[in-house]
Amino acid sequence: MKRILIIALAALLLPVLAGASDYKYISQDDMRTHLDNHDAVTIVDICPMEQFAKGHLPGSIETNAYPVKTDEERAKLDAIMPKLTTSTDDIVIICPGGAGGAKRTYDFYKAKGVDESRLFILEKGMNGWPYQTVAK
Repeated sequence: MKRILIIALAALLLPVLAGASDYKYISQDDMRTHLDNHDAVTIVDICPMEQFAKGHLPGSIETNAYPVKTDEERAKLDAIMPKLTTSTDDIVIICPGGAGGAKRTYDFYKAKGVDESRLFILEKGMNGWPYQTVAK
């Protein structure tokens, strides 16, 4: 009986817990379309300085906050909050691989009150970007 109760409880909680950690992603192709159409979007690039200098998306806000694990790195994200809060544009977060650093940035901005419906992570990050970039 106890086992059945635990299984039933897990079945009820699993969808809730799974939804709590979902992130929204934008594909490389969709991001390229946004850039080509000059759509209003805020691009937050957290890549390290060297990677950003080699190539980044046009209009990116350079933060060099990767990997977003220290207070100093989070302060770099916090420094651009005024740019994010004075707009209602979608925000695309770009990190080297589109994983851990981007998720931490997403969580940081969500915790700071940025509407989650505006937050997106670029799939595969800059390492997977197959199109031309702008160099510094």
